[in-house]
Amino acid sequence: MSNKLYSLGILLISLAALLSCKPKYEKPEVSKGEIDPTRFVMIGGAHSSGYMNDALYYDGQQNSLAALISNQISLVGGNLINQPFVNSTSVGIGLTGLAQLKLGYKTDCKGATSLSPVRVSATGDGYIFSDNLYSSSTKFGNYGIPGLKLMDVATANYGQSNSFFARMASSTATSVLNDVTATNATFFTSFLGVEDVLDFAKSGGTITNLPSVNNFENAYTNVIQQLTANGAKGAIATIPDVTEMPYFTTIPWNGLTLDAANNSTLNSIYNPLGYYFTVGSNPFMIVDPTANDFAVRQILSDELLLLSLPLDSVKCNQMGVLFPIRDEFVLDQGEIQELRTRIQELNAVIISLANQYNLALVR
Repeated sequence: MSNKLYSLGILLISLAALLSCKPKYEKPEVSKGEIDPTRFVMIGGAHSSGYMNDALYYDGQQNSLAALISNQISLVGGNLINQPFVNSTSVGIGLTGLAQLKLGYKTDCKGATSLSPVRVSATGDGYIFSDNLYSSSTKFGNYGIPGLKLMDVATANYGQSNSFFARMASSTATSVLNDVTATNATFFTSFLGVEDVLDFAKSGGTITNLPSVNNFENAYTNVIQQLTANGAKGAIATIPDVTEMPYFTTIPWNGLTLDAANNSTLNSIYNPLGYYFTVGSNPFMIVDPTANDFAVRQILSDELLLLSLPLDSVKCNQMGVLFPIRDEFVLDQGEIQELRTRIQELNAVIISLANQYNLALVR
């Protein structure tokens, strides 16, 4: 008995000693290195602005990429940036004029209710665009602008075609690049180029406006030359493979689920064209003018369905079955290859500029 009490005592003493120990945490040393963090500016598109849940709104701006970087730069003496904030109570507004999305409940065409992205309001907050927020005494440090393409950065009067810039522009006649260089930034980050390829991708390749490599190089060279003219250092980011975004990967290519009766019906319709179905998961039918005289075929496993696809039409109106899915909702093999090849070519330009101007490269 005494041995047991002795062992228990030792155990309790050891446990008390262990709990009394405070873990040592050594904070990493921060250093500004070779940069001057005094004035920081970011230039980019929606992904830099804090555009989230398909809209620009206050909480998103607070967590914008520019704000996150600015917070870190402040640790080595940089000033926190000014942003063109919308009202904290605003429902926000997106490029399509709609309010932000949230996770809520939605009833589909079959009467089934489930969790789904839903708008927080029937319309977006157009009041956001009613005032100009520019102040020469407190210039903005975040020029992440929804819809901003590299090819439009130096365009005069750009606010007339993009209200997200108009609300923060120094004048109606100015360009984004003019206002960015006017900040006289000592350190910058550039996340341009994503918006230049998104129109093609989000249209299923029906909007054929991918920038040429030469035009892209000339435009980006002009941007970097102006941003570094005062000796500023910076970081430049490559364009990600946008086809890996959830917008293109959420809906499965083989999401057509058939029971025995529907399977038999479809086989009787499509077998003469060389397409076969089985009970369970099957590829959707899509429009393809090159496929056959009927311009239809089954989607391939490496092709993508866009999130813009009207799912109620798929569930209740035979879209993807008797009525093939139209081209604007699909990225086929050729379009994916064209997009990825062009992104690689544009990234080669970005990498070359990073090397030429001694910029940090963010892949």
